[in-house]
Amino acid sequence: MARGGKTRSRRRLSVDERREELLNAALELFGHRRAADVSIDDVAAAAGASRALVYHYFGSKEELYVAALRTAANRMDVLLEPPAEGKPLDRLSIVLSRYFDFVEEHADGFAALLRSGPGAREGEIGRIVDHVRSLLINRLLDGLGVSEPWPVLRVTLRSWIASVETAGLDWLEYRDMPRPQLEELLVAQMVALLSAGAEHDPKTAETLTELARVQNGDRPSG
Repeated sequence: MARGGKTRSRRRLSVDERREELLNAALELFGHRRAADVSIDDVAAAAGASRALVYHYFGSKEELYVAALRTAANRMDVLLEPPAEGKPLDRLSIVLSRYFDFVEEHADGFAALLRSGPGAREGEIGRIVDHVRSLLINRLLDGLGVSEPWPVLRVTLRSWIASVETAGLDWLEYRDMPRPQLEELLVAQMVALLSAGAEHDPKTAETLTELARVQNGDRPSG
């Protein structure tokens, strides 16, 4: 094995680069296997590093797991910055496309981020997952021109985000639907959920009407 060259290359890595290398190895493992089934030795072997080196940067597997999830969340945070202009549903389509860019290009990180399941709301892991969900909700609220969601709208948006997460995991498993078709389906589901909410809440009905007006380029009446 060409260990000599590999070691020389590693010695040129900065502290941040070495840590990033270990995190990338951990993300790949946690993305394809349950956290309980991944050991520090597995991460060390995947990164071509020693067990002691992993412990040098991360005091425990739990610390490494949380750091890996935070890395995945930060990558998604940057990726989901919405466009400043355009019609609401068009901007939503762009954000969804970027979201699935992340799903496709960083499948390990995406799966690791959501593997703990929709009910994971405790501790640091729960806070990280909730941060990503809150990020998506804020993107949606911006597109709808709403500063603070009321109960029906909040439930609607959270339900849609759960559908997006499930769709992402399903697409990674089967990949039997073209991505553009999946993204169009999810945008249509968003409108359908808002329409269902509008039947039970006048405020949501007003928001849906305004969304349709802006999307169609209509001028406000009066």
